[in-house]
Amino acid sequence: MYNDNIRKFIPTVQRHHLFALAGIFWTIAGGILCVRGTIWLQLLSPLGEIIVGLLSVVFSAVGYLYGFSNVVQKNIDRILQMPERAAIFAFTHMRGFVMIALMITIGITLRNSTIPKYYLILPYDVMGGVLLIGGIRFYRQFFSVAWQKKS
Repeated sequence: MYNDNIRKFIPTVQRHHLFALAGIFWTIAGGILCVRGTIWLQLLSPLGEIIVGLLSVVFSAVGYLYGFSNVVQKNIDRILQMPERAAIFAFTHMRGFVMIALMITIGITLRNSTIPKYYLILPYDVMGGVLLIGGIRFYRQFFSVAWQKKS
């Protein structure tokens, strides 16, 4: 993938640490989205806050189960096939970085658009919730592998 001259400058980690890195990355992104969505919840009535909060939890779980769980599993399977030491940025595939850049661009565009923030609460909270759940899955895989190494 990389030529030898470039490869020697790319930091590497033990393969199982890539699960923790992916979990951290997904948690930070999910946390940022959830914090933004939660701040905007104050624009709603108390009943609206409860309804949108519950919908966010339900849609996050459904979105993870029927969409992002496959993405997480593909990344886990890909990492498990890597050599014992791997490039530190290999926690996601190159397409993943393109998707991250696209999602950040869409998020910034929406946040800075004239769309009222109360319309953005649900998508931000749902996407944030999906990412947080995915992060937990990566952490579970990290601890599972770390535990097996100690046994």
